[in-house]
Amino acid sequence: MTARPARGQGAAQRRPEEEARLVRFYEEAYSRTPAQAQRYARWRALGARGKCEHVIALCERAGIAPASTLEVGCGDGALLSELRRRGFGGRLAGLEISAAAVAIAGSRAEIDSVALFDGVHVPAADGEYELGLLSHVLEHVPDPPALLAEVARACAAVVIEVPLEANVSARRASRRAHSDEVGHLHRLDRAAARAIVREAGMRVAAELEDPLPLATQMFFADSVRARLAARARWSVRTALHRLAPALARRAFTVHWAAICVQRDA
Repeated sequence: MTARPARGQGAAQRRPEEEARLVRFYEEAYSRTPAQAQRYARWRALGARGKCEHVIALCERAGIAPASTLEVGCGDGALLSELRRRGFGGRLAGLEISAAAVAIAGSRAEIDSVALFDGVHVPAADGEYELGLLSHVLEHVPDPPALLAEVARACAAVVIEVPLEANVSARRASRRAHSDEVGHLHRLDRAAARAIVREAGMRVAAELEDPLPLATQMFFADSVRARLAARARWSVRTALHRLAPALARRAFTVHWAAICVQRDA
């Protein structure tokens, strides 16, 4: 995990600038040309299906059937909408730092409420929600444990998901450039992700890993050669992760998801 701002005065001084940059990044991400917007909406919908499966699987393992769910960093609402289609999560609410994304998510009939979020303070009472979601959010924020702790204040349990990018493949210049482009402030391994949970005063109740499905690998493959390469990459990575997951994590990026509860829960 890359260094993050220390808590206290230094973090307070850096946070406004970093969060303003995050807001600009997401406003631009949701303000593309119509053709770009349509393609990236399909990409987010594809990702939402896998994330939804992770949320449901982790809740089942932890014995949690939430009647209310809050997603912090809900983007365009794709994950919440997918949860509604699966009949999971009860009352569904979202928070997002991008006004453009709030407008998109707020137009979805599947979501009960969406609000703009300052990136730090969750506008909810202690324990107001049974489940919180931080799906591909913590790698983007200056202080991941602080945000997780704040979401846990408002939610009895929290599902987090992050890409594990501390690996050989992700150290390539092209991959580092892409990670920077999409706003990743931290490149985590599994130990660093678990450390975030501990520092937030929580424990992992259940966890899983996903080397990414074939549809994800194929999405941006726009030629026959690219599709063949994507299929081969998926085959090799899936087999390696099944046979030697620790080696796979060192070789390429997998997604790690966990359901977290307070340590004394």
